[in-house]
Amino acid sequence: MHIHILGIGGTFMAGVAQLARAAGHHVTGCDSGVYPPMSTQLEAAEIEVVEGYDAAQTAFEPDCYVVGNAISRGNALLEEVLEQGLPYLSGPQWLAENVLQGRWVLAVAGTHGKTTTSAMLAWILEDAGLSPGFLVGGVPVNFGVSARLSGDTPDSPFFVIEADEYDTAFCDKRSKFVHYRPRTAILNNLEFDHADIFPDLAAIETQFHHLVRTLPRNALIVSNAAEANLERVLARGCWTPVERFNAPGGWRADGSDVEGSLHLLDDDQLIGSTHWDLSGAHNRSNAVAALLAARHAGVPLARGLAALSRFRNVKRRLELCGTAGGVTVYDDFAHHPTAIATTLGGLRSKVGRSRILAVLEPRSNTMKLGVMKDLLPGSLADANLVFCYAGDLGWNVAEALAPLGEKVTIEHDLGRLVAQIAYAARTGDQVLVMSNGGFGGIHAKLLTALAATTSAQEMVGQKGGE
Repeated sequence: MHIHILGIGGTFMAGVAQLARAAGHHVTGCDSGVYPPMSTQLEAAEIEVVEGYDAAQTAFEPDCYVVGNAISRGNALLEEVLEQGLPYLSGPQWLAENVLQGRWVLAVAGTHGKTTTSAMLAWILEDAGLSPGFLVGGVPVNFGVSARLSGDTPDSPFFVIEADEYDTAFCDKRSKFVHYRPRTAILNNLEFDHADIFPDLAAIETQFHHLVRTLPRNALIVSNAAEANLERVLARGCWTPVERFNAPGGWRADGSDVEGSLHLLDDDQLIGSTHWDLSGAHNRSNAVAALLAARHAGVPLARGLAALSRFRNVKRRLELCGTAGGVTVYDDFAHHPTAIATTLGGLRSKVGRSRILAVLEPRSNTMKLGVMKDLLPGSLADANLVFCYAGDLGWNVAEALAPLGEKVTIEHDLGRLVAQIAYAARTGDQVLVMSNGGFGGIHAKLLTALAATTSAQEMVGQKGGE
């Protein structure tokens, strides 16, 4: 079968494309401005990507068009598909019918931590020899790809999926995750987000309740008991056993970022410990969820803990980009105030009293609307200096970040922003870049600028000593 994917450059749709290719289908797609890592993965999978959405692409005559949720009415190719009455369906529907049907689906839902927790869970199953398929909204370093149909055991029933609450497609405004029908479901947390499609928190809670309503009685929900919003969702009706973590007297994690330790506890009883590369209380909480979900699939907790000692996180999750001039640069996907605060807190616990320079691009749809702008100053409290790329935002960034005082710098030009950061940075600093997009390749530009600044300073010093 030939499928043509509209919006193939997104992490989810690129994953669908790779799964379809692995299943033996002929896959093509289109998008605008596709960038790594999805562009490189699609190229490696030998999937042809057309720039733009020209209506002439109907000449490819695919058997079916798969439409991503970034595609809206008015899109030239979509309009042509509709006018000609050509067959189409959403990415989640195609996935449910062609990949997930009949498999043991382990779905990870929540406002934050979905990608990291999904990657952890997939790795625990892989390390235990269960050879899962997966689709994750990032690139787990242990696997090197964001999606695969299965591992070394082609008939493995297990499939791990990041269960996104964003809507499905222009023709289906339910959350993506209602299509997945998991047998194991993690509910990690729940906050207001996606202000472009949800009017309030209650609307998102309703979608989570729809997910809960699809779970059979022999399934398992692993839920964060510290999240009152999730407890409210479950109280609306639940027909599936629930195993809670972060509840008083229940499952939780402890550990030290300095020592790299992770301790799994049930109440105050130590169940097991390991050493790992991740930091932050949020990641320890993610680990508990992944361990309990993997146990439901048959992996003993001790085996899961051992697997986490070999877990290498996900690209763009506090990912080390490099060091130049004694300054370390990290990349992170954080774009919601809670995620920003959590990421900064994790880095702070890792680097101690070293200066942190936070570099932010408010790029998500919610951020562009300015819905979360009043929460930004508080979320950036752990940073010593803050640099914000205002771009073409429709709200007053300077006014929103005014509570940060002199420690904030706002720029509308990327080149000037890089220069400002390089000028302010000094040996021993940690630069944390946060954006859910490519950010104009700022990471490489920043490392180059830092190296050049250091070189110029050294030359000045040498001349001064002559």
